[in-house]
Amino acid sequence: MSSVDLSIIIVNYHSADYVVKCLQSIREQTKDLKYEVIVVDNASYDGCRERLARDFPKVRYVQSDYNLGFGRANNLGVRHATGAVLLFLNPDTELKDRAVDRLYEQFCRLYRPGAVGCRLLNSDGSFQTSCVQSFPTILNQVLDAGALQRHFPKSGLWGSSALFAGDGMTAEVEMVSGACLMIRRDVFDRIGNFSPEYFMYGEDVDLCFKTRQAGLRNYYVADSVIVHHGGGSTNHSLSNFTSVMMREAIHLFLRKSRGGLYAAFYRVGLIKAAVARLAILTVARPFLIARGKKGVWSAAVRKWLAILRWGVGLEHWVRHYDHPRSSGIADITDET
Repeated sequence: MSSVDLSIIIVNYHSADYVVKCLQSIREQTKDLKYEVIVVDNASYDGCRERLARDFPKVRYVQSDYNLGFGRANNLGVRHATGAVLLFLNPDTELKDRAVDRLYEQFCRLYRPGAVGCRLLNSDGSFQTSCVQSFPTILNQVLDAGALQRHFPKSGLWGSSALFAGDGMTAEVEMVSGACLMIRRDVFDRIGNFSPEYFMYGEDVDLCFKTRQAGLRNYYVADSVIVHHGGGSTNHSLSNFTSVMMREAIHLFLRKSRGGLYAAFYRVGLIKAAVARLAILTVARPFLIARGKKGVWSAAVRKWLAILRWGVGLEHWVRHYDHPRSSGIADITDET
């Protein structure tokens, strides 16, 4: 029988400073649980091992000599975990007001819990609406615009109405963010872990879909609050890389969950959406520049050009960016 209640797994990729702050917040804000922390380094070699050995000697550090991506690195961390409950936590997160204690307490009371998440805040204290979402569809992806979400935040298209309930109650939702995701170890093993086909983005969507397919329920716990600074592990928050990788991940998810024809229509829908957005941006250019927003305009154009190129198949690199090694990953890691 395990001596810990909870195994916390953090994947590091050139985020040593964030990892240290995250671990400090765990130590300061987690008082009621017996827990262990496993940090998996995705071949970044950024001095994280040495800093944790000095300041957090009880943390189990697993070094990968190959960048496994988000999902497979977490799967590797699970291999070293001993707790009956797992918590996947992004390195660029900071706990507030006993967040993990609260999340675990609610988790143990829930009926048939699958994936369970918390309230995520941006660095400025505003809601991070991506912490609760609906599963991707052609419609909600084509209409994915900040203005629409701001004007219609409770629309079923986004699946985030639980964020605005205002009652602080735990609610059943379609999916929660992988930035903070709690799940039972036996459930995680039963549904096949994080699917290894994804390198980055989409793993949490896929996992939450699998828990629902297994007859379990995904929940959002409003009174557990974590700050998610965002972008700390990628530094691609507004890059073409992110735009393309996210669309490729969603395309993969839709192909797996709804079939190849639906995924093809998704691609066509995004091509049309990209053309429409670029046309609007062309018309709006003089107005935005006059208001001193040339940088915003340029970033939006780059984003939608990248999505258009992905839609018509010109971003060839994304299909070969990374693939699981058939030989497995146990032979390219070491633990301290």
